Amino acid sequence: MAMETLEFVIHPDGRVEEKVTGIVGRSCTEVTAAIEEKLGRVIDHKPSSEFYAEATQEASEAVTTQASQW
Repeated sequence: MAMETLEFVIHPDGRVEEKVTGIVGRSCTEVTAAIEEKLGRVIDHKPSSEFYAEATQEASEAVTTQASQW
């Protein structure tokens, strides 16, 4: 399981740059929505490759096989 990270860079002119890592798919927008609302108007949005990736479920079920009784 990857670590989910939000990184913020505050520039001298007041701009805030936000970088999200470890969140696959569009759910990162849900995670950052409340923060972005408090920060102010979003001027630019540059999705990473993780944004476009589909979340995969890890298989945790054991597969059992039975021997044929020929």
